[in-house]
Amino acid sequence: MHPLVKPALRRGWRDLNTVQFGMTPAHAMTLGPMDTATGSFLDLLDGARGLGLLREEGRRMDLPDGHVDALVDRLSRAGLVDDAQGGGPTAQALREKKEVLERLGPDLASLSLITPEPGGAIGRLAARRALRVQVQGAGRVGVTLAALLSGAGVGEVDVRDVGRVQPWDVAPGGLPAEAVGERRTEAARRVVRRASPDRPPRRPDPAAAEPGLALVIIAPRDDVLVHAPDARAAEPLVAAGTPHLYTGVVEGTGVVGPLVLPGGTGCARCLHEHRTDRDPAWPRLVAQWRSGQARRMGACDQTLAAAVAGLAAAHALAFLDGESPAAEGARWEASVPVLHWHARPVWPHPACPCGAAEKAKGEHSSTNGDPHATMVGQRPSAQRREHADAARPTGTWRAHV
Repeated sequence: MHPLVKPALRRGWRDLNTVQFGMTPAHAMTLGPMDTATGSFLDLLDGARGLGLLREEGRRMDLPDGHVDALVDRLSRAGLVDDAQGGGPTAQALREKKEVLERLGPDLASLSLITPEPGGAIGRLAARRALRVQVQGAGRVGVTLAALLSGAGVGEVDVRDVGRVQPWDVAPGGLPAEAVGERRTEAARRVVRRASPDRPPRRPDPAAAEPGLALVIIAPRDDVLVHAPDARAAEPLVAAGTPHLYTGVVEGTGVVGPLVLPGGTGCARCLHEHRTDRDPAWPRLVAQWRSGQARRMGACDQTLAAAVAGLAAAHALAFLDGESPAAEGARWEASVPVLHWHARPVWPHPACPCGAAEKAKGEHSSTNGDPHATMVGQRPSAQRREHADAARPTGTWRAHV
């Protein structure tokens, strides 16, 4: 192990024997008591030395025997130390691509904040290269979202759509003006390739079947499909057990979610059934909207489209990295001009054949559809905080900043 104090966290001394790592409430942590010699030793935890050399440096600084190992262990258990050579073979292969790693440096730093184990952050970043994601929809939201995922290191991002690029499809970070008139799919895939920091990894056997999709993102240009997702179109995804995330903009309202885990969370048909339960006229309205004349363009301004694409990409990456994002089983919505994000739950419905309702039996459920949380108001539960505090090594605690 080559210990490295996580560079993403700024360091400062609260007093003569208490050091604080990080500035923001989400990640700031204090460590103490700490003497001056140990504080100076922290500068040597820069990833350039293994534990053997660090022990020698500790002896030169007259630190007690075992002090270096105890300090590294304490910092590691607090999630403050990374391993400059950890993460396994795929991580090492990524380190050898210096230009790629430089481009992904901020992404790696961000992952280090939420990955406590040494070497875990670069391991997650390297794992993204083996993933396949499909984005259905090459409009203002879909292409920008796909480019963000590609730029974040996802190995293969495939965009699919029909027709040709129109002037109103152009967006910063998405389709460029020179793509107008080209086939949407081809133009979108070119944007994705340009955003990627590296070429997709080669498959060991080109003749073998391509790996399965880790996630499908449904970002339709049709605002009716954003507001009322087509459950029938998603049936193959549900049947195959493929996770899928809905997103888009409809009449000045941005939507992210739900993230559907087939058989585990509410799906598009569950959403439709609950809406029908609350409003018997819902199916009639949807039929009229879908059969009406298609609009040439919807109310999807540049800033809202960019915000939705960014949030959807963040939720997608969190899921791909093994987390459970807030879009799981919920639709996050925000409307111009206030842009106050709120969540509407998408509960499993007993009449839906997806099977999620069976799993949810006995759990608390509600069909009122009222917002149940806001992005600015979410906080870890007291129980989770107590558990985290109990697992934290003695002498470390969350900083109240």
